[in-house]
Amino acid sequence: MTAWGRWPYIILVALVLLGATALRVADPFFLQALRLIAFDSYQRLDPQDYDPELPVRIVDIDEESLKRIGQWPWARTTVAALLQNLFASGAATVAFDVLFTEPDQTSPEQVMKRLTPEEAKLLEPLIAGRKSHDETMAEIVAAAPTVLATVLNDNESSPSLPPKAGFAVAGDDPGPFVPGFTGRSNNLPILEDAASGIGAVNWIPDRDQVVRRLPLIFREGDSWAPTLAMETLRVAQGASTYILKSSNASGESSFGAETGLNNIKVGAIEIPTNPDGALLLQFRPSNPDAFIPAWQVLSGEFDQNEIDGKIILVGSSAAGLNDLQATPLDAALPGVEIQAQALEHLIAGRSLIRPDFTVALEILFVLVVGVILAVILPRISAGSSAFLGGVVIAGVFLGGWLCYRYAGLLLDPTYPALAIFALVGAATLYIYRSVEQQRAEVRRAFGHYVSPAVVDELIANPDRLELGGEVRELTLLFCDVRNFTSISEKMTAHELTQFINGLLSPLSEIILKHRGTIDKYMGDAIMAFWNAPLEDPVHARNASLAALEMSAKMVELNREWKSQAEAEGRTYQPVGIGIGINSGNCCVGNLGSTVRFDYSAIGDDVNLASRVEGLSKVYGMTIVIGESTFAGVGEPALELDLIRVKGRSQPSRLYTLQDALAATGEQMKQLVPDHEAMLAAYRACDWEGAMSAIARCRSAGVATLEKFYALYESRIAAWRENPPPPDWDGAFTALEK
Repeated sequence: MTAWGRWPYIILVALVLLGATALRVADPFFLQALRLIAFDSYQRLDPQDYDPELPVRIVDIDEESLKRIGQWPWARTTVAALLQNLFASGAATVAFDVLFTEPDQTSPEQVMKRLTPEEAKLLEPLIAGRKSHDETMAEIVAAAPTVLATVLNDNESSPSLPPKAGFAVAGDDPGPFVPGFTGRSNNLPILEDAASGIGAVNWIPDRDQVVRRLPLIFREGDSWAPTLAMETLRVAQGASTYILKSSNASGESSFGAETGLNNIKVGAIEIPTNPDGALLLQFRPSNPDAFIPAWQVLSGEFDQNEIDGKIILVGSSAAGLNDLQATPLDAALPGVEIQAQALEHLIAGRSLIRPDFTVALEILFVLVVGVILAVILPRISAGSSAFLGGVVIAGVFLGGWLCYRYAGLLLDPTYPALAIFALVGAATLYIYRSVEQQRAEVRRAFGHYVSPAVVDELIANPDRLELGGEVRELTLLFCDVRNFTSISEKMTAHELTQFINGLLSPLSEIILKHRGTIDKYMGDAIMAFWNAPLEDPVHARNASLAALEMSAKMVELNREWKSQAEAEGRTYQPVGIGIGINSGNCCVGNLGSTVRFDYSAIGDDVNLASRVEGLSKVYGMTIVIGESTFAGVGEPALELDLIRVKGRSQPSRLYTLQDALAATGEQMKQLVPDHEAMLAAYRACDWEGAMSAIARCRSAGVATLEKFYALYESRIAAWRENPPPPDWDGAFTALEK
C-alpha cells in the first residue's frame, strides 16, 4: 500500500472501530436481540438435566385436578386439607404461587350474605360458633412454614405490609438499580398474618416477552420485598435476614463506581446477581417427575417420599388459569415451574453470570483484535482476508460457548462478530478495489434503460448505482387498454405492433410532460410514478392532470383511427383505457438482482394502484383514484365506493375526477348532493332511500355514470336477498385482484 493510500486506510479502520464502540455503548435493540438469541442458543445446545435429588417439587393444580375437584378457586377448606396433607407427609416448606385476595365465597358466613333474611335466620343456628373457611386455612398456615405470594404494583392505595424478614445492606445503596413499586395486591390479612413469608411473583421479561431472569428482590416504596423463590429459600432455611451486598462493599471491587447489587446472602446461601438483583436462569426442559397432581395429594394417592423433606410449590399448569410464560426452552412454561427451577438453581449453587465488566471486556476485545487484523489484511490476498475473518469470527462464537459451558459466564459473541465482519469487509473492499471493478460497475449500471431524468439523477449522485432503494411517498399510475384481447385478434402482428406504439407513445409523452417516471410497459399497459427520482411536492396533482390529458388524448386518437378505418372501409371498434391512481409510501430505487436491476417501485400501495385500475372497468370509469391521492389532488372529485380489495383488511375510498365525466357544471351541481345522499343511504342499509337517490342522480343526465349506478342497483338487489351483517361498515369486498 502506498503512503498516499495508507492514511485513508488508517482513517477507515479508526472510523469502523470507533463506530463499533459507539454502537455497543448505545446498545440498540437489534444488538440486544442478537445477544439474547446467542444466550438462548447456548441453553438450547446444553440445557440443564432434571436432578430428582434436589428437594423441590410442584403440587400442580392441573386440568385433571380441576376436573375432579371443581373450578378454581377452590374452597379454603380444600386448600387447607391440601396443606395439611403436605405437612403431614413431611414437607419442609410450602409456597403458594396463587393469591388469596378475597374471602372464601363458599364459607357459611359468606353464603349467608347472599340469602334472603328468612333463609339466613334458618341457617344462623347451624353455623353459630363455627370457624370461617379462611380461619381454618389460617390455622394450618400458621402451624407450619408456609409462604404466600403477592403481586407488586403501582397502586399507592393498596397497603404495604411489614416484611417477614430483616434486610441489611453492605456497600452502596442498591435502590436506584432495583425495580421499584409503590403498592401490592395483598392476600387476606388473616392469611398473611399467619404466613411465615410473603414473596412477590412479578416477572420482568425481556422485550420479546421471554423470561430469562428471575428478580430476587424488589423495592416497595422505601422497603425491600423479596420474590417468592427467595422468600421460600429463606423460610426453608429458617433464616431471618437478607444481606444485600452491592458495589464497594467489603470484598467487592468496583473501582469506586456505584454498580448496583453484586450478590444476596440468605441463610447459608450466597447468590451472585445482576446489578438490579436479578438471577440469570439456566433452564432445563420441563419434566413431569417434578410435578405431583393436587388431586393426588388431596386423595392421599401419592408417594410420601416425594414430599418428605422437600420444598413444595403449589401452582397451576392449567391453561385456563393464565400462568404460562415463555422461556428460552419452552414457549409456554407454568410460572410455578419457573419458580421451582429458580429454587433448584439456588440450592444447587449453579452460577450463570454476566458481570458488569463484560461490556468493557467485549469492546476491548474488538479494539485489540481489530488493530491486529488491520495490520495483517493489507499484507495478504483477498481470499486469505476472507478466510482469516471467518476464522476469527468462528473463534469468537466458540469462545463464547466455552465460557458458558465450563464457567457459567455469558459473553456476547454477536457484537464482536459483527464488528470484526464490518472491519474485514470494509478493509477488504477498500484495499482490493480496482479501476477495472469501477469500469465494470459503470458498464453494468448504464446497460439498463432509464429515463433521462433518472440518468441525470444518477450522474449527480453516483451512489444511487448501488442495488437498493429508499422509502418515499409516491403517486402511482396504471393505465390499461380495455378489451385488448378482442382488439388484437383482428390485427396481424405488424398491425398490432404499430397500434401499440401509436397508443403508448403519446400517452408516455403526456406522463413525462407532467414530470412522471415511466417504470415499465406491460404489453398494452403502462406503470408510472411521480416524486422519484426527482422530488415533486405536488405529485398527486401532476399524476391527476396527466390522467385527464391521457383521457382527452384517447378521444383524439379514436377520432383519428375512426377516420382512417372509414377511409379504408373497415368497421371501427373504439379503444378505451382505464387508469388507476394511488399514493403512498413505497420502496423506490434500483431493484432486481446483482446481475441486472431496474429503477422501479414496489410496495403495498403499488399493488393497490394496480387493483384500482382493474376496478375502473367495474365502475365504467376512465379514471379512478385512491383515497390518499384524493387528499392531495387539488381537482374536483366524486366519491365512488368504500371497498376492501383482496389482500388488504382495511377498506379504501375510491374517487373519480369530475373533469373525466364529460359533464357540464350545471349537471355536476345537480348531481353531487344526490350522489352523496345515495352513498350515505346505501351504507346505512337504507335500500329504498338509495334507489330513490339513484333515480335523482340519473335525472342529471351524466351518461358516463350509467354503468356505475347500474352496479349499485345490482348490489342493492343482492343485499335485499342476503342482508349484510349488523356490523357491516359499508365496504364492498372485491373478490378478485
